[in-house]
Amino acid sequence: MLDKLGAEYGTFADVLAAWADAQPEALAMRDDSQEITWAQLNERIERLAAKLIETGLKPQQSVAILGTSCVNYALVFLAAVRAGGVAAPLTTSASPDQLKGMAKDSGAQHLFIDAAKSAELGNGFLLDLDHIALEQIDAWMAPEGAKAPNVTPDPKDPFNIIYSSGTTGTPKGIVHSHQMRWRQFAATAASYLSAGMEVRSLASTPLYSNTTMVSFLATMLAGGTLTIMGKFDCALWLDLAQSHRITVTMLVPVQYQRLMDFDRFDDFDLSSLGIKYCTSAPFSAELKREVLARMPGGLIEIYSMTEGGVVCLLAAHEFPDKLHTVGRPAPGSELKVLDDDDKPVPAGEAGNLIGLSQTMMSGYQNQPGKTREGYWTDPETGITWQRMGDIGRVDAEGFVELVGRSKDMIISGGFNIYPIDLENELLKEAGVAEAAVIGVPSRQWGETPVGFVRFENGEGDADAVLAAVNARLGKTQRLSALHAIDEMPRSHIGKLLKTELRALVEAQ
Repeated sequence: MLDKLGAEYGTFADVLAAWADAQPEALAMRDDSQEITWAQLNERIERLAAKLIETGLKPQQSVAILGTSCVNYALVFLAAVRAGGVAAPLTTSASPDQLKGMAKDSGAQHLFIDAAKSAELGNGFLLDLDHIALEQIDAWMAPEGAKAPNVTPDPKDPFNIIYSSGTTGTPKGIVHSHQMRWRQFAATAASYLSAGMEVRSLASTPLYSNTTMVSFLATMLAGGTLTIMGKFDCALWLDLAQSHRITVTMLVPVQYQRLMDFDRFDDFDLSSLGIKYCTSAPFSAELKREVLARMPGGLIEIYSMTEGGVVCLLAAHEFPDKLHTVGRPAPGSELKVLDDDDKPVPAGEAGNLIGLSQTMMSGYQNQPGKTREGYWTDPETGITWQRMGDIGRVDAEGFVELVGRSKDMIISGGFNIYPIDLENELLKEAGVAEAAVIGVPSRQWGETPVGFVRFENGEGDADAVLAAVNARLGKTQRLSALHAIDEMPRSHIGKLLKTELRALVEAQ
């Protein structure tokens, strides 16, 4: 299989069919209600793809999927691609109006939806789409032995649409091509096989999230076994990792933190773990250090965007002195650091990160203007780069340290304040489990920093922490207020929602 995965381009359908021929009885996927072999996986993909085409799916048309992650969800995703369509997983945490907007934006005719989401949204939701119950796909698919017509997608054809986690309006649909997905995951799968690794992967983030594709698609190309969790739970995750001898997993920082805080964590045998990944949200050096000390296997942090741009990798187990960074640009990725006038900054100084790689999005679905807004074109070469939306600096060895989000930078009295610097100071205080800093309007300074902390066990003195931290900070950096909060607002993949923190301040 290495020869297929080493090609410049190939199709997922061809590789999956080859694995089904090579190891028909091997386990391909499981969730809490079913297990399927590789032969069953390929047969169901074929039957679903055939039925999609029979019921009107056009080439490059989307197939919408809405519900909790499970084997049937993954099958529909792969079948949509096999049929020449586009997988369009919809965000379950979105509002009904946002879901309607995403479905319309995707251009889908078919909507696969599970019973829980269907009950929540009501029978009248999106009646202009063909509704298929995710739990009933076995009855819906084409008869046994059916196969879809041969489809050979062009490398530039759309593979999937991943919707951003926008908090207002319709989230943007990020389109990835077949070539992009192949470049991302064929190389990863090949690295597993070259190392002789048995790929037993545990997916505990939602299948509508780009984060989960590292567990999902790379495992499929490697001919491994994918265990799918419907909802993350520390005890269940640990039990699955132990009982199924999981070797590969992707977790977001908040999941690592919950595992580290789980009182029975050390009772489980995780010795099979070979590679642990992390992405999607800031991963503190302290948490990385604890994970390295307590969880077996390598730890790789991935820094990038769903849209593409630079891909940075930090093999934390190899560079314990670089845990404050997100690593260095991966092979095939490039990075520039520019000032607000799009001019290069001096080496070592902070600026706006601009990235380029082989894994760039095709654009935002139906939004060419928004697509252009996110690009930067090099005036010398004419090459288009992706604005990463982050402020960072690069050290002398090429490691990238993130300072903060461009939109989160606070300008107070004409001085730039990076929230991460203040958050790191707050985290030094005993009892502070999490910290966040936002900028709020100030009549005197234009903006002023306001902090939030979550105390361990819910007990702590915010006034004392504020006084101690401000005593260490420079005059222009000092926090004007500090609020204790029971839980930090986060998205479905653990990203801190500073918009909700601002709303809390505005409501006071």
